[in-house]
Amino acid sequence: MPRRNRRAGGSELAVGNQPIGRDRMSNFASRRALAKGTLGAGLIGAAALVAARPAAAGNQLAVAISGYDATSFFTGTPRPGVPRFNATHNGAIWYFTTEAARDQFRASPARFAPQYDGYCAWAASQGYKAPGNPDFWRVVDDRLYLKVHEQAQAMWVRDIPGNITKANMNWPRIHPF
Repeated sequence: MPRRNRRAGGSELAVGNQPIGRDRMSNFASRRALAKGTLGAGLIGAAALVAARPAAAGNQLAVAISGYDATSFFTGTPRPGVPRFNATHNGAIWYFTTEAARDQFRASPARFAPQYDGYCAWAASQGYKAPGNPDFWRVVDDRLYLKVHEQAQAMWVRDIPGNITKANMNWPRIHPF
């Protein structure tokens, strides 16, 4: 960027210690104007392109419970589902081991879906969200609770009723975030 040349008493523009003559100044100003115009035209062109094309979201559904069959937790043996047997619920895609398991879930998703939208029950009891992990789970009173890791599972089982109560109180506050 040009600056006033102090050696020349401040009346002459310079880049570094080299004075800029009038020809060079007008050339510099022209390049600067061209750059501004190009940038402006580019932004207008990009805005027009965005406005002209409809948004393409693609596949935005997350796979629930890392692809595990939600109904299988209630048999005591969690099993990975297969994409062929799937259902959508609560903004996610759910996989099941069989068509019968999928139909069972569809009939009563609230019964089989994990509590706290699949987030860690221990974290919810502490007032924050952490992802649920299907390797650390427990069914209590016919409800599925996931935990983030083994330590969370260990802390949660120390006081299951108290932690469920705390998580239920915290969940409305932390759920939207």
